[in-house]
Amino acid sequence: MIVWKGTVLLLCGIGLYASAFMARKSLRAARGLLSAPSVVQSPRARALGGVPNAFIGMAYYLALGAALPFCGRALVWDATFAATLAAALFSIFLAYSLLFVTRAPCVFCWTSHAVNWTLPFLLLAIRPA
Repeated sequence: MIVWKGTVLLLCGIGLYASAFMARKSLRAARGLLSAPSVVQSPRARALGGVPNAFIGMAYYLALGAALPFCGRALVWDATFAATLAAALFSIFLAYSLLFVTRAPCVFCWTSHAVNWTLPFLLLAIRPA
């Protein structure tokens, strides 16, 4: 159980780093400081209420990491699992957009997507009895 939780926490850290990098890039883009086009300038980079996806990602990974010690409680696990499923589905939408609409390379985006697609499976391993 500890190994699974440690892996989830590690992935939250990786996702947080990727989100923080993209959040900084989003802020630089808002100030006109980017030297080349970036996915953060796409309308899909602000898919939920005009808030940059990177900021939502930062809040998500921090909340998931904070909830992890309490995932032994069924209600907390249920809410956390639902959040990871929502993030994984949102990542499918964003990955589709990245491949077929934006058509721009983004290593940090794909890193976050891979993390989001892995987290629901890892949470199944720590599901309370």
